[in-house]
Amino acid sequence: MTNLLGEPPETLLPEDPGAALLAEGAGPDEVAERHPDSVAAWARLSEAALAQGRDLEGYAFARTAYHRSLDSLRRNGWKGFGPVPWSHEANRGFLHSLAVLATASERLGDDAEAHRCREFLRESSREGYEALVG
Repeated sequence: MTNLLGEPPETLLPEDPGAALLAEGAGPDEVAERHPDSVAAWARLSEAALAQGRDLEGYAFARTAYHRSLDSLRRNGWKGFGPVPWSHEANRGFLHSLAVLATASERLGDDAEAHRCREFLRESSREGYEALVG
């Protein structure tokens, strides 16, 4: 069926290269060292740093996750907009990266960036937005 509105098809990312290690219980720092392209590892590093009050470090980890996500999205056909469904497990790293970057940005007083990231998350996946932001 053709979408007459011209919306691009859903982007479905491949499995995160660190997903198996994370599932086995490896720490995100170990996974990021072994697989620097693991968005999930960087997002978890960000969450851990933010939880410990290391906001600048959390922001840096979140920014890394976000940029790794954009690289992966583009390699997989994303054109800068369109749906990135939460229901596809491998997309959750990207969506998670937006949520943690929003939180980290807010902690540093960059409210405009926090708002932009949350809107990007909501536009990419309403289900992901509800799961991660509420």
